[in-house]
Amino acid sequence: MPERASLSSSAQHRRNLRQRGGEAAARCFQCATCSSVCELAPPGEPFPRRQMLAAQWGLADRLAADPALWLCHQCNDCSARCPRDAKPGEVMQVLRGLAVEELAVPRFLARLAGRAEVSWPLLLGLPIVLWAVLVAATGGLPHVASPLVYGLVVPHWLIYAVFFPLSFLVLGASYASGRRFWALLGQDRARRGSFLRHLVPVLWEILVHRRFARCDRAAGRRLPHLALFWGFAGAALTSGLIVVAMYGWGAELPLHQSHPFKILGNVSAALLVGGGLVLVYNRLTDGAGTGTAQPFDRFFLALVVLVATTGVLVEIGRFAFTPELAVACYVGHLGVVVCLFATFPYSKFSHVLYRTLAMVHERMTAAVQPDETISLNEELP
Repeated sequence: MPERASLSSSAQHRRNLRQRGGEAAARCFQCATCSSVCELAPPGEPFPRRQMLAAQWGLADRLAADPALWLCHQCNDCSARCPRDAKPGEVMQVLRGLAVEELAVPRFLARLAGRAEVSWPLLLGLPIVLWAVLVAATGGLPHVASPLVYGLVVPHWLIYAVFFPLSFLVLGASYASGRRFWALLGQDRARRGSFLRHLVPVLWEILVHRRFARCDRAAGRRLPHLALFWGFAGAALTSGLIVVAMYGWGAELPLHQSHPFKILGNVSAALLVGGGLVLVYNRLTDGAGTGTAQPFDRFFLALVVLVATTGVLVEIGRFAFTPELAVACYVGHLGVVVCLFATFPYSKFSHVLYRTLAMVHERMTAAVQPDETISLNEELP
């Protein structure tokens, strides 16, 4: 006799879905309007109808291995046309957060970040307290004249002592989480071709946010998302260039405001602040048809705005603030940066990882001939 298919339903997953803002999924009656209007869903595997059903059943394992969660860009065309107001776009957003909790390594950190509405004082306060203790332990605030040189208060070796080990931990957790997701994606579908060969066009799609351009209801999200993305890229590039300038040709900090690296950093900060504020406004008001924000989403956007804002205050504070206030801003900035970086594998930042892998998987499975595709044993109706 053929093996009988079985599905594992999780009551806890259903409770988490309701608590995180996905309770509207219960109103879905599987009319498939959402899948029929989605411009991003592949013709052979439309979403989000199946994902709504899986959410109702609490199929946590199935959803964690589903690339459709990440191929969805929350255009919200589905939510705008849903006759039951089941809000499939927002439900998919919540499901992505729950999937991160299933996939991330270690899981307890993902669950801590997933409950940001109550855990944010710990997530944000602990790094700030850490930096305050480190500054006090290494001499505190010396008597310095204005403009303040932050390197006299927080030496570069101390920054490296914190960020280098943290970088290895974040990269290791991201690799383990991505590897787990990639293995789950390949369980039921055959893939063909080189990962790197398919990765290149996917990265180009992400760099220009090409799929956002196909959204209707939330078309206005593309520009602020691009601003945020390129703001992060510019800030990371600026940090790398400054390190090269310091140790490659002996440049002294702080750099003059007219220095090209300084200009790049300031432009990146402006992109982060501008893009972040627009996204926060849209989330709070349903502007650009984005739907309402969930704590998982709000926490990430708040961190982005705080990183950029405290960075600007640190730069202004050297000249305009008292040394004590300027150092307080600097300690706060370093703490927020640590929080943003440390939560990369567990916050909305991790979308970069999982969405990239899902898009590569989509291209590699599309290269497989129909008779080579492994069929699902337990296909949802």
